[in-house]
Amino acid sequence: MNDYLSLLLGIASAGVGGELFVRGAVGLAHWARISPGIIGATVAAFATSSPELSVSVNSALVGSPKIALGDALGSNVVNIALILALALVISGIQSPRDSIKRDFPVALLVPVVTGVLFLDGILSSADGALMLSLFLAWLAAAVVEARKQRSSAENVLGVRHHWVALMSGVVGLVFLVAAGDLIVAGARGIAISFGIDEFIIGATIVAVGTSAPELATTVIAKLRGHDEVALGTILGSNIFNGLLIIGIAATIHPIVVSWREVTVTLVFGLLALAVSWPPRSGFIERRRGILLLALYAVYLASILQGQAA
Repeated sequence: MNDYLSLLLGIASAGVGGELFVRGAVGLAHWARISPGIIGATVAAFATSSPELSVSVNSALVGSPKIALGDALGSNVVNIALILALALVISGIQSPRDSIKRDFPVALLVPVVTGVLFLDGILSSADGALMLSLFLAWLAAAVVEARKQRSSAENVLGVRHHWVALMSGVVGLVFLVAAGDLIVAGARGIAISFGIDEFIIGATIVAVGTSAPELATTVIAKLRGHDEVALGTILGSNIFNGLLIIGIAATIHPIVVSWREVTVTLVFGLLALAVSWPPRSGFIERRRGILLLALYAVYLASILQGQAA
């Protein structure tokens, strides 16, 4: 019963935290004179990826980095094929030009780099350091873009009281982190009680649980008309998960896993990004969301069938 209560409390916390965090993120973006998209891809993405970071560090420290790998790769599929899909079903999303140039290519590169590094069956500490270097290069590009936007802005836009936006963001973040922890604890407890394999738990239930902050932030941002925050949070979170979080886990403890184990999540991660890639106009249509949801259903069936075999 406690697991079910934890799950319900986590969902409620995600809703409250998402609303407060989106308000704070948009307010800070206006005050700092940079686009909400960059705030979404950096600050919001880092904040909403904190549950995955916690799972990654803890599992690596106890010598079980495969949990971190399954969670991070599974969360990346969830982010695009489920969360972005739900946002698109609400209505189409106009992708900012800087996201198309900077975030989409790097997000697409993440599963490719991961797959190449896993060809020898191990993600070593050196591989982890390489992934962290790629992450820092992307982050530096985002910071440079933010500085350009700030220097070209003539006026401070939006909220006058930036401290209100800051407090809203911090309180929202606390709720989001709590939501991730509660949902993961509840979902994992329920799954174990039904005798579900731990690998499946990591790649599906825990991945969905740790993606609860992204889900709340993205959907609420979309409902409030802040498409840049919604898309930026999803793409940034995938980059954080794929490069920073897996990189940290591998640096702490090398990850030994067969190519077959990671193939499904890597392939579906690539397919989901390919389906969501914006056209020349930058507008991602609603029908892409329906296609992504169908892709997520196939992903779940594939991973469950693979474990059954």
